[in-house]
Amino acid sequence: MGSPGSGKFSTAGQDVGMQEFGLTGGIGSGKSTVSGLFADRGAVIIDADAIVRDLQRSGELVFEAMVERWGQTIVQQDGDAAGELDRAAVANIVFNDDDELAALNAIVHPVVAEETQRRLDELAGSDAVVIHDIPLLVWPGGEILTSRDHSEWSGIIVIDTPEETAIARVMASRGMERDDIVARMEAQATRDERRAVADFVIDNSGDVIDLEAEVDRCWAWMADKPSDADKPSNADEPSDAEDS
Repeated sequence: MGSPGSGKFSTAGQDVGMQEFGLTGGIGSGKSTVSGLFADRGAVIIDADAIVRDLQRSGELVFEAMVERWGQTIVQQDGDAAGELDRAAVANIVFNDDDELAALNAIVHPVVAEETQRRLDELAGSDAVVIHDIPLLVWPGGEILTSRDHSEWSGIIVIDTPEETAIARVMASRGMERDDIVARMEAQATRDERRAVADFVIDNSGDVIDLEAEVDRCWAWMADKPSDADKPSNADEPSDAEDS
């Protein structure tokens, strides 16, 4: 395994090519912290939430499409952020209506998938360790998000945190009300559904020292997974990946 910060794995001194992993976890699971720990070890993080935030800025394609559907009710009217997206207003709409959530996903997912692919294209041929940080990788019911071609990934990593622990962390860090946090949890996949698709589970029920040890354990597991260089070529076969 490459040393922390090297951003690549090697066997007997030989680089093994680019590797891709999915990373997910529910609200309050500590996913951002785990992503940061992987980045400290040299991984390239493709953060779906960060991409969405960029594309939802005023004047961007996703912002304009959202305003076209929901109007000025989702645009902040006052303060320094006037004219930008009111994320709380959007959440109040989509987390209480499956049809509206589906409409939001139809706007966001194809554009995020396109930007993700652009970043992957830039890394093609490298020995990068790429982590796709996707909060909603697993949908309610246990389906894996189909706007990502995860067939080429070396594994899916799930951060598992007891619900009461996650609720307490979000209340402390974001100042959200308990009922709002529970509503978000109920609109997401369950812990069991996430664990069911996991190739590796990171236990984040303890403190930061415990979490560091879990990430080290996962990093060692990742080093043993097959890379792009080890996979059989299917360049002449049609892709089953969806476009949206």
